[in-house]
Amino acid sequence: MEIEWSKLVAVSGMPGLYQMISNKSNGLIVANIETGKRTFAPARKHQFTPLESIAIFTDDGDSVPFKEVVQRIKTLEKQAPVPSTNEPAETLRKWFAQVLPNHDRSRVYNGDIKKIIKWYLILNTHNLIPTPKAEEEE
Repeated sequence: MEIEWSKLVAVSGMPGLYQMISNKSNGLIVANIETGKRTFAPARKHQFTPLESIAIFTDDGDSVPFKEVVQRIKTLEKQAPVPSTNEPAETLRKWFAQVLPNHDRSRVYNGDIKKIIKWYLILNTHNLIPTPKAEEEE
């Protein structure tokens, strides 16, 4: 399944990641990346967050785009395997410190790390993690 990164969205109240299929005045038609099932998500009930707009806070007051974070995870996966989201909080935090050493520990919560892991696994399973090289060519 070929999906543009710009069409990937997280939908509040709906688990997983979605591809935006169509934009309606009162919501979006989205397809679940894992199942391919299409559904209408009304704007009055859900919030939509494009993955392109997500960034992880760093302790220098800046932030790192989510796309770069998943690329780092992919690059480091051999020496720092992705943990299960059921691991203790300290284990998740220690692993994430290897991925993004300067993440802001006061603003990046354990729940955020779990969500990053879940989303990474979905994106990786469906080969949706862009390579940094391809990004430079665009």
